[in-house]
Amino acid sequence: MAEPSSAVAPVIELTGARKMYRSGSIEFEALRGIDLLIHEGEYVAVMGPSGSGKSTIMNVLGCLDVLSEGAYRLGGQDVEDLDETELAAIRNQRIGFVFQQFNLLPSLSAQKNVELPLVYAGVPVEERRERSRASLERVGLGDRLQNRPGELSGGQQQRVAVARALVGEPTLILADEPTGNLDSVSTEDVLALFDELHEAGRTIVLITHELEVAERARRIVRVRDGQILRDEVNAA
Repeated sequence: MAEPSSAVAPVIELTGARKMYRSGSIEFEALRGIDLLIHEGEYVAVMGPSGSGKSTIMNVLGCLDVLSEGAYRLGGQDVEDLDETELAAIRNQRIGFVFQQFNLLPSLSAQKNVELPLVYAGVPVEERRERSRASLERVGLGDRLQNRPGELSGGQQQRVAVARALVGEPTLILADEPTGNLDSVSTEDVLALFDELHEAGRTIVLITHELEVAERARRIVRVRDGQILRDEVNAA
């Protein structure tokens, strides 16, 4: 895998990032002036306890929420300048999401679940089928195309979710506690898949509260109380 280059814009650039939430007269600051750079091809874990701000970081990076103050640039583009239609296109085409709760539709086959981002993007039927099949084969589920989520193990369901995240060839993969609902064997399978994706040059941001999961990344950003405590290369 190529080393990150400072000659191109970072995939992710947060500058002075602050996020405030209000409920009536109560105000809570979830992010308190975060600066963060992530370059193409990096595998970064954002780690912290519950309430540390890591999920807010995930939502901002995924264009699911906006900052109260500061700036977020995705691939050199200022997200604040984009309207909702443009943000929706970015979420569908440039970012692949993997969540703790799989978020698969139980009535659809694995292949149909993987096709969904392509449906929203208006990709023709035959191309959707070919790309979804290839994406499932890529995660080792080429023999499970027609299985519904209820017919798959937790680890297999998460691999379907990864295949769905990859099918649009996004520049960035955001994984929010992707092993939180998995047993140890399935956790290892999913983390090994992320290792492979990293080696293939994908940019991955993994949100987790577990050190043993974070240590699979090549860089660990530790957050607490809405601030970055440490940002370090993982020597493990």
